[in-house]
Amino acid sequence: MHRRALALSLLIVPLLTAAPAFADAPKVFERRLDNGLKILVKPDHRAPILTTQVWYKVGASYEYGGITGVSHILEHMMFKGTQTRGPGEFSRIIAENGGEENAFTGSDYTAYYQNLASDRLEVSFALEADRMRNLALDPAQFAKELEVVKEERRMRTDDDPQSLTYEHFDATAFLASPYGNPVIGWPGDLEQLTAEDLRTWYRLWYAPNNATLVVAGDVDPDQVFALAEQYFGPLKAETVAPPKTRAEPEQVGERRIRVKAPAQEPYLLMGYKTPAIADAAEAWEPFALEVLASVLDGGSSARLTRELVRGSQIAASTGASYSATSRLPGLFLFDGVPAKGHDIPALEQALRAQIERLAQEPVDPAELERIRTQLIAGKIFAKDSVFAQAMELGQLESVGLPWTLADQYVDRLSAVTPEQVQAVARKYLTPDRLTVAVLDPQPLAGNQPPRAPAGLGGHDNVR
Repeated sequence: MHRRALALSLLIVPLLTAAPAFADAPKVFERRLDNGLKILVKPDHRAPILTTQVWYKVGASYEYGGITGVSHILEHMMFKGTQTRGPGEFSRIIAENGGEENAFTGSDYTAYYQNLASDRLEVSFALEADRMRNLALDPAQFAKELEVVKEERRMRTDDDPQSLTYEHFDATAFLASPYGNPVIGWPGDLEQLTAEDLRTWYRLWYAPNNATLVVAGDVDPDQVFALAEQYFGPLKAETVAPPKTRAEPEQVGERRIRVKAPAQEPYLLMGYKTPAIADAAEAWEPFALEVLASVLDGGSSARLTRELVRGSQIAASTGASYSATSRLPGLFLFDGVPAKGHDIPALEQALRAQIERLAQEPVDPAELERIRTQLIAGKIFAKDSVFAQAMELGQLESVGLPWTLADQYVDRLSAVTPEQVQAVARKYLTPDRLTVAVLDPQPLAGNQPPRAPAGLGGHDNVR
């Protein structure tokens, strides 16, 4: 995968740290070129570094049956040469300029970035503008890279029992929503993908009017806009039609699957249908769900670790997760591995008891204040990284949310009340909205080493 993992979480992005966290967020400057390219610039002069990121509004949730995985393979091919530069030349030039570069594909977007010294901005723009509309997509290179992706799928999904469980879980939880598509693609679709499929996908979606360019760091906004006009301005726009997405039908009962795969330990995955910011019935609900996730899994003092791992010792590991910033409605997730002497039913019962407690009892104000302070501190400390600042802006824009939400996020979290946390637990964490997947471990091959539990988020997906 061009030296990258498929999934990239905002919690594990490379930190271009500078000085201690600052209280006042730097101003964001915005401009749109005549060809539709949106540019966001966030100056941060604490260190002579910058990050440039190009976010395309396309990912696995834009795909349909027969071509799943095309967005991810196209990401690979973006490093395999343009009409003017050969395979690998992009990476070589960035390295020669003392920088690092990478990319990631998710359900809602595909993004490319370079971290460089602040006097190397033009290098990044020249390269990114070249491959935005000028990719070679050589059939021979595609054939080689397709085999790489197939092997990646075998190693990271087919031979990883927890990732395999998660893939089947998604396909069960979502009947119509494209969130049932694995980012890496279904095996049958990978077998029939062609270079022409990629060429069509590239032409449709990799256009300036379907992209957001984000620059953060030690930069002058006027210089950024001038260079962007120079390099990206001549690129032609494309007619981009919004994807026709099938709405997920209302779930009318609990769904359960059992996945049999060679594994050392059983694994439990539970997901409740929940809204995101873009579609919530009440604007405060996604923020209350985010706080709820932190009440359960906001560090070693949060409820799941305190009560199920250290307390009753039912779980060897367990977690909860929720994303408010997905393009489409998603899931509130729980996962876990039972401790020795306990089984999956006992762990599931313990997790359900935690959910029922949240529905019946408002979170104690003191506990909520501690969790909220910790959650907000994490949001603020993330601003020590110019990379994380740019990531936040790019992600919001790519899922259809205004970038200005980045400056409002802490206030929205601060406003959440115990009653609101209880309300979303009662409304959304209900059996009729639940999908459960259980990994039923089968005997390992004699020469197969046991895999350590990956935990929640160990799957190859980005929401």
